Amino acid sequence: ILFLSGLVFIIGFRRTFTFFFQRPKLKGTSFFFGGLIVVLMRWPILGMLLEAYGFITLFRSFFPVAFGFLGSLVNIPLLSQVSRAGVPPGL
Repeated sequence: ILFLSGLVFIIGFRRTFTFFFQRPKLKGTSFFFGGLIVVLMRWPILGMLLEAYGFITLFRSFFPVAFGFLGSLVNIPLLSQVSRAGVPPGL
């Protein structure tokens, strides 16, 4: 529920609705919302598994972009110094 409300606040209600109800994404949408209903019916583990599958199905095309962005974080000067220095022992 918090994910949906956050998405609505970030991109708006109309764009959120059109994202979830595109024809190619209906399978992921049905699993995501079905999992939400199952959680509210007091079957949290099964509902969360259904929601996770729906989430992965919905955002499958976004994952390569996100991983590419994470790979480029080492090019930021401060982060590259931290990654080369490593974590001090004992932490």
